[in-house]
Amino acid sequence: MESLGVIGRWPVDNAAAAVVLANGELAGKAGDEQRQYPLASVSKLLTAYTALIAIEEGVVELDTPAGPAGSTIRHLLAHTSGLAFNEHRQMAAAGTRRLYSNAGFEELADALAEQSGIPFAEYQAEALFEPLGMGATKLEGSPAAGIVSCLRDLIPFAAELQRPTLLDPGTFAAATEIAFPGLNGVLPGFGHQKPNDWGLGFEIRDHKRPHWTGARSSPRTFGHFGQSGTFMWVDPDAGAACIALADRAFGPWAAEAWPPFTDGVLAELAG
Repeated sequence: MESLGVIGRWPVDNAAAAVVLANGELAGKAGDEQRQYPLASVSKLLTAYTALIAIEEGVVELDTPAGPAGSTIRHLLAHTSGLAFNEHRQMAAAGTRRLYSNAGFEELADALAEQSGIPFAEYQAEALFEPLGMGATKLEGSPAAGIVSCLRDLIPFAAELQRPTLLDPGTFAAATEIAFPGLNGVLPGFGHQKPNDWGLGFEIRDHKRPHWTGARSSPRTFGHFGQSGTFMWVDPDAGAACIALADRAFGPWAAEAWPPFTDGVLAELAG
């Protein structure tokens, strides 16, 4: 895809990108597919998917109590547990505010480990990475932001997010619908959003402005971006997913470069 060549003009030393169609076919790729990148908060997509697998396996349920007082697995996945951004301190009652929280995803992983009796990193590798052939992907820190991976490994995950093989499609469809609708909150890097819609671990595009996806992105688009200069989105209306990895921390360069890049990809797919 010609639109992927834009990454060569980004103000970064290294970048890689790919587009995966809903049928699992690779529409195009650019950059070194084996180079390792820290995913930062794109890690949350992988951690959320692991949690959904655990729910289907009966390890926990969405309404299993977890995290601070009044919180459940559902609240932790949807950033509505009330936990602070990086502190294990409850700032609001569960279900009342959309407080984006790394601490919440850490407590989610702790709950899964406790209920399964298996360390979270081990459970994630066995339940998600190994079945998808993601041999170069490792959890090296916080389950909220500590996964390291490469384009080659993320391509099958992008396909999985469009046609689940490890989850019942209905389970995944529910996870990409708005959870606790109507809640406002801050989208890191893009300010206060009214509402700040989120699914179960997946940020939902809806009609947010400003946003890291493009003007052409459908409201049903879901995904995540990371402060390390990474993102992954799935646009069900376009029938495609896009992965972009870079070795420069998120900043004004990314907020300026990513939306037109996404619009270029979507225009090429539509053309």
